[in-house]
Amino acid sequence: MAVALLHRPASERDASASASASATPPREAPTSLLDTAVARVQEAAQSLAGPPPSGLEPVTLSGQRLEQTKPMMGRAEARLIEIYQLIGDAQHREALKLAESLVRDHPNFQLAQLVLGDLLTLQTRPVRLLGDVPDTKAMAASAQLSALREESRRRLLALTERPPEGSVPTQFLTLSPQSRHAIAIDASRSRLYLFENLNAARNGTDTGRTPRLKLLGDFYISVGLSGIEKSVEGDKRTPLGVYYITSTLNPADLPDLYGVGALPINYPNPLDVQRGKTGSGIWLHGTPSEQFVRAPQASDGCVVLSNPDLQRLLSTVQIRTTPVVIAPSLQWVKPDALAGDLTQFEEVLASWRRTRSTGNLDELKTFYSQRFMSQGRDLAQWWPRVETELRANGSRELQMKDLSVLRWRDQEDTMVVTFGEVAAGQSRGVTKRQYWVREQDRWTIFFEGTI
Repeated sequence: MAVALLHRPASERDASASASASATPPREAPTSLLDTAVARVQEAAQSLAGPPPSGLEPVTLSGQRLEQTKPMMGRAEARLIEIYQLIGDAQHREALKLAESLVRDHPNFQLAQLVLGDLLTLQTRPVRLLGDVPDTKAMAASAQLSALREESRRRLLALTERPPEGSVPTQFLTLSPQSRHAIAIDASRSRLYLFENLNAARNGTDTGRTPRLKLLGDFYISVGLSGIEKSVEGDKRTPLGVYYITSTLNPADLPDLYGVGALPINYPNPLDVQRGKTGSGIWLHGTPSEQFVRAPQASDGCVVLSNPDLQRLLSTVQIRTTPVVIAPSLQWVKPDALAGDLTQFEEVLASWRRTRSTGNLDELKTFYSQRFMSQGRDLAQWWPRVETELRANGSRELQMKDLSVLRWRDQEDTMVVTFGEVAAGQSRGVTKRQYWVREQDRWTIFFEGTI
């Protein structure tokens, strides 16, 4: 069947086509078509991209496992996967009925249309590969077919390599109760993971230091036409880093290209600015009306979801407090594995707080990097404001509340720290965000501002 023969060599496809030219394969066959598809997809992925991201565990596509996974996926994708499962069980008539229903409900879902076409073709002849159309048509639409096959491969990978229960991406060292949800994007797998922060206590007090994230959603996404690691305006790449949702945009004010709405993020963030990156207008947004989803690499740099999946984000996440991690590939660990790094950094942060509380300007300045930059001001230009503030307030105990620490590692090791700064005895303060970098084996601040 189409899905089963993805990425198989031509000789194997021809042999499989001959073997399936007669009746439907027996249900009792020791290896199902879908099992073969999964094996081939995983082999192709590993040969192209190396080992899978650390911490994921391989799973079989058993009925029970799929039932556990489906609630996290978009409804249309879950229906497509059910069709795949029926194909794997050689229940082609049942698969055809579901494919017809899916296409009827979502006529712009191109991958579903392709699978439906293959199921119809299977009634008259063997199907060699996904999108088994006549050669003349295949040549005319080779790019589109290639994109659809890659989309199918990535969807299958997302089912067969899963985050272990209770695991979290390594970027999330701790999350404030104010961050009720969090988002992590794995560009290599075309997936967006939506989490609920179980430490977000309703009374607003911290319930734990290490993150406890519940996976709520697991959605297919598209990134930039030229891939990832955005650096300049117009490069059609999606940025990598730690960001926050800054606002929500009304679809009535947007062109059809953006679908049911958009969630802008704060690109370029202070680390991007430090590195001279340019560009703007990076959003999480939906798809135009004639498309259900886009190819894995198809946007001008934004992260694009199907409209139903984006609608779920719009109804769930909050602006300003929802972090968005965009990574080439995510690494998953148990939260306790992050405790040591968090403790070490919190000691540095506590030392900064104590020094600021005492008003010792000379000592405080040692916490700041010479590459410091905030709103266009370097350290020499920005420091007089600190001096004025501390001399006016004198020595006073400062408290840090609702702490979030997210770590970003590439050529440098960076901490993105958000907290409420409140003077002892007061009920209100300011919300600050700092960016710390590890320089010569010590942590220093290269950005600080209120949000």
